[in-house]
Amino acid sequence: MNETARADDAGSYSSGAAPAVGTGLAAITVAAMAVPVRRGVDDPIVWTGAAFALAAVFAFLGSRYGRIDRRIAGSIAAASSLAVVLLSGYALNQGVSVPVTLPTLGWSISLLFTAFLTAGFATGIGIADYFGIGGHGLKVRSLRITLLLVVGLTGLIAAQVAMLLLALPVLLVADSLSQLQRVAISQFGMALGTAVVAGGYLAFREYDLSYLDLRLPTIRQVVWTVGGLVVLFGTLFSISVLFQSAGVESADHGTAQQAQENPEIMLVLIPAAILIIGPFEELLYRNVIQKSLYETFSRYGAVVAGSVIFAVVHVLAYGTAGAGQIIASLTVIFGLSIVLGTLYERTDNLLVPALVHGLYDAILFANLYLTYG
Repeated sequence: MNETARADDAGSYSSGAAPAVGTGLAAITVAAMAVPVRRGVDDPIVWTGAAFALAAVFAFLGSRYGRIDRRIAGSIAAASSLAVVLLSGYALNQGVSVPVTLPTLGWSISLLFTAFLTAGFATGIGIADYFGIGGHGLKVRSLRITLLLVVGLTGLIAAQVAMLLLALPVLLVADSLSQLQRVAISQFGMALGTAVVAGGYLAFREYDLSYLDLRLPTIRQVVWTVGGLVVLFGTLFSISVLFQSAGVESADHGTAQQAQENPEIMLVLIPAAILIIGPFEELLYRNVIQKSLYETFSRYGAVVAGSVIFAVVHVLAYGTAGAGQIIASLTVIFGLSIVLGTLYERTDNLLVPALVHGLYDAILFANLYLTYG
C-alpha cells in the first residue's frame, strides 16, 4: 500500500469494521446459495459455492473475535468469496438462476445473481481485512469508487447526449441517417461527451492540464506498448480457451451484431478505434478514474478497482443477453482492462494504453470486416 492509502486508516482498525461487514455479506451469500439446495437444486456447483460461502463466514468471524490471525482470516475469506463469485457466475452462465419473488414488491430476483454480487463485495472486504483497513478506510474507499463509477456512467450518458446533439443538424437537412452516418456521429459524440466529462471532473477537482499524463513515449515505453498489445491478445486468447473448455458462453458485443448487418461500418470504426475510442476511453478510465483511485488505494489496487468500474460501465453493450452471458463478457472486459491499467501504472503515460487499446480494437474491427465483408 502507498503512503496515501495508509494515512486514512491510522488507528482505525480496532473497530473491526471489515470482518463485521464481511460476516454480514458472507451470511447473505450463504443464504442465497443454500436456498437453492433446500429447493432441490442438485448441482455440485451450487453445493460447492455454499460450502465456500460458509468458509468465508467462519473466516470473518475468526478475524472479528481474534480466533484467527487477521491476515490468514482475510486471505481465507477473500479466496472463499472469490470462489463463490466464479462458481455462481458459472452456474448463471449454464442457465441455473433460481429466481424468487419478493413478497411485498412483486419483483423477481435471482438468488445466484444475489450470491454473485454479495460474494464480490465480500472478496473486497476480505482483502481489506488482510491489509488491516478499518472503518474509516472502508468508507473512504467505498465513496471514492462510487463517485468514480458515477463519473464513468456519466461519461457514457454524455456520449449519447452529444451524439444526439450532433445528429440534430444533419436531421434538419436529411430525413434520416444511414447506418454509416449514425456510426460516424456516435464516434464523434463519444469523443465530445467523454472529453466534457473528463474536463468537468478535472475542473471540479481544480486540476489543470498538467494532470494529463500525455507525453512522447520513451524507448522503454515503446517496448511496453508493443509488449502490451501482445499481452492483450494473449489474455483474450487465454480467456477464450478457458471459456471454450468450460462451456462458457459470452454475449456478442453490439458492434459484432452491427458488423453482420453492414460490414462497411468497420471501415469507419477501424480508424475511429485508434483516433477516438482508444484515446478517449483511456483518458477517462485511466488518466481520470484510475489516477484518482491512487489517492485512496495502492497503485495495484487502483488498477483492479478501476477495471471493475470499466467492466460495469460496459454492461449496456451486452444488454440484450442473459445475466450469465453478460457476466462472462464482462470478465473478458475486466481482464483486458487489467492489462491496460497495468500499462498506465507502469508508464504513467496515457499515450501507451491509448495506443494499445486503439490498435487492439482496430485489429478486432478489421477481423470483423474480413469475416462479414
